[in-house]
Amino acid sequence: MYNYEIIKVIIKSQERMRGVFMIKVGIVGATGYAGAELVRLLLQREDVKIVGYGSKSFAGESYSKVFRSMYKYADDICENDNVLELSKKADIIFTATPQGFLAENINDEVLANAKIIDLSADFRIKDIDVYEKWYKLEHKSKNLIKEAVYGLPELYREDIKKARLIANPGCYPTCSILSLQPLLKHKLIDENSIIIDAKSGTSGAGRSAKVDNLFCEVNENMKAYGIGSHRHTPEIEAQLSKAAGEDIVISFTPHLVPMMRGILVTAYATLKPNVSEEDIKNAYESEYANEKFIRLLRKNENAETRFVKGSNFVDIGYVTDKRTNRIVVTGAIDNLIKGAAGQAIQNMNLMFGIDEECGLKSLPMSI
Repeated sequence: MYNYEIIKVIIKSQERMRGVFMIKVGIVGATGYAGAELVRLLLQREDVKIVGYGSKSFAGESYSKVFRSMYKYADDICENDNVLELSKKADIIFTATPQGFLAENINDEVLANAKIIDLSADFRIKDIDVYEKWYKLEHKSKNLIKEAVYGLPELYREDIKKARLIANPGCYPTCSILSLQPLLKHKLIDENSIIIDAKSGTSGAGRSAKVDNLFCEVNENMKAYGIGSHRHTPEIEAQLSKAAGEDIVISFTPHLVPMMRGILVTAYATLKPNVSEEDIKNAYESEYANEKFIRLLRKNENAETRFVKGSNFVDIGYVTDKRTNRIVVTGAIDNLIKGAAGQAIQNMNLMFGIDEECGLKSLPMSI
């Protein structure tokens, strides 16, 4: 018996090599910050055609009127957020939407038509009770949670290649997990000692109007929020638990800082007895030496958000504090690129058998 799905993939791969095949992309939530970055990055590719700009807030308006930076590049009219209708003309759909949206709008017919990469948290957490507790939502597509693949390519590359539904990781989790995973996998730190202090620019809060995000509220101010209750906590714990092979509980405190984009994670953990600098170096290099988007910094260099801005890179550095026997790890990402749109495109590339770096080779902006 023929496997027609495999045949379709082979045909599309051959068409792409001949420059014939275009990946038809739909974006729901195209007028949010993550959606806008998806549009900007995908419009620069010759193998992608955006066939639908979904936006509940701006349906009927030209996309380039919403974002004038896209004038003459994306003058298409925004559609509503009908996922089923979009799936009939797209090979893949990105949903950059609020929590709960995709779970309510996905079904077998949608997945038969198109692959899905969801930038919300709907399918990131496998334990339904945990999801519903932290997000205060009833999950509407429980039957698809098991199938969904967590879209962190550095950890789940082979699973992503075969997936039709991807749960794109959150921005804080992406940076936190990648910063700490080698230490837990190689049993170098006390699993009960992990503290994650994370700082994000205001774009991480989304584009909708909120008093707390107004210029006068944010400028010249820093604040912690969601202490002990931030919704990314169980996502981070679940993935770190997989790395450690046992349940991990962390202290996670995010902060809002007066900049537009970027995340800096500073993670603290107690080293196990007799762990050497060489052990730590070997752990990180064994996990990430061949990763295209992870840059392990030189000794005693710390990650900074300005050096990843506008790129899909994750910069990771660490310092060991011999006085306290702790390791301090710093990780930096652009929250809208590696923390959202760039990682989603990285996943799309894997799903379609394309070079993982395709469309993501932009270097960080220096200023």
